[in-house]
Amino acid sequence: MSTEAIQTQMVVIGGGPAGYPAAFYAADKGLNVTLVDAAENPGGVCLYRGCIPSKALLHAAEIIRQAKEAEAFGLTFQEPELDVDKLRAWKDAVVGGLTGGLGSLCKARGVTYLQGRGTFKDATTLEVAGASGATTVTFEHAIVATGSIPVSIPLFPESPRVLDSTGALELPDIPGRLLVVGGGYIGLELGQAYSAFGSAVSVVEMLPSLLPGADKDLADVLARQLKKQFESIMVSTKVTKVTETGDALEVEFEGKDGKAFSETYDRVLVAIGRRPVTAGLGLENTGVKVLDNGFIEINKQQQTAEAGIYAIGDVAGQPMLAHKATHEAKVAVDAAMGLKTVFDAQAIPAVMFTDPEIAWCGLTEGEAKAAGRTVKVAKFPWAASGRAKTLGRHDGFTKLIVDPDTERILGVGVVGPHAGELIAEGVLAIEMGAVVEDIALTIHPHPTLSETMMEAAEVYHGHSPHFFKK
Repeated sequence: MSTEAIQTQMVVIGGGPAGYPAAFYAADKGLNVTLVDAAENPGGVCLYRGCIPSKALLHAAEIIRQAKEAEAFGLTFQEPELDVDKLRAWKDAVVGGLTGGLGSLCKARGVTYLQGRGTFKDATTLEVAGASGATTVTFEHAIVATGSIPVSIPLFPESPRVLDSTGALELPDIPGRLLVVGGGYIGLELGQAYSAFGSAVSVVEMLPSLLPGADKDLADVLARQLKKQFESIMVSTKVTKVTETGDALEVEFEGKDGKAFSETYDRVLVAIGRRPVTAGLGLENTGVKVLDNGFIEINKQQQTAEAGIYAIGDVAGQPMLAHKATHEAKVAVDAAMGLKTVFDAQAIPAVMFTDPEIAWCGLTEGEAKAAGRTVKVAKFPWAASGRAKTLGRHDGFTKLIVDPDTERILGVGVVGPHAGELIAEGVLAIEMGAVVEDIALTIHPHPTLSETMMEAAEVYHGHSPHFFKK
């Protein structure tokens, strides 16, 4: 085993959507940068085991659903034949192309890439253990961007039939019956994908409704679709025991009425959330403070209690979103360089890539109610959208949450196809301090779904041409 030592101005630990943007931005700013990650190329969970592979599978699932829905307007296709090996290979090719591209960008920017796992020896020294030996990195500044991993449930047996999100994305097979434990976005996205591929999917959630955190009216539109697609939806229900019996899993439940019942499944997907990766980094050898929930304590400049060390992405707190992480990367690098900066986002968009998609930003109705804040809501139903009608998908809507005194836009919610693409206008409106009239007077292209944002603003003032409400 060889040992070498290098010096760098900035070391970034973790190559995901927090880490590699930080390393690349710092290099573009002229710093000498070292990026550390266990994978062959940068990409992190998002590219290897999260956002990208899941969206690849969801796209394939969407095509299957669209082919079935096309029967309503006179297009009939034969039943699709799913080649699991080919689908898996295509998904892996997408991931490989993107991560390989990041590897090339790393070299082009002159970033030193160390494949291995980093451990802090003190506040200015990191030891990286790789396959070919150890490298001691002496640094001026460090950014911790080690991401998160799925939360596991101790009562579940160690079995290849029990999957987390990473295992589900490997697409081991298409199970006859699949139970999804957790009614959040990860479980529902993957559940819909497997449902489209042919599995009979059930979902169980301890809370009274799916998608906790989303406004109920948004989640209800999705719930109506899921009732058609899933075998069963069990809310206010918990799993009490899982037993592997031959080639199946027997799952015992307790419903909201306290009654116990059981079902048998071919596979179980556990998707109850993620937890930050802060253990095993040697942070105890520095002044960095790790909170009881596993997140690293930071200030508005992403700086930890150890002045030269910063934390970004999933380890830096909620929400655990790639785009939030990428924004934090620039803040941390600028702060390390002594520039005036602060993380002060007014709206961080959340997108559920389910069918239909759900997206929101800023203040939600639920948050306004919990805070006792008075707001006015303007909602434009997609049943009145010409473009939505042509898509055969008119069950969605766009809504604005507005301060009634100033008419400033405080929040935006969208449910329907491409909601994730539409929400960016809402984010910009909130960040720019836009009022309702700003949106209403902005000419939107016709016929598009983007018009629904403008029409929601017109609904607020009571004169939408396509929707009349007494």
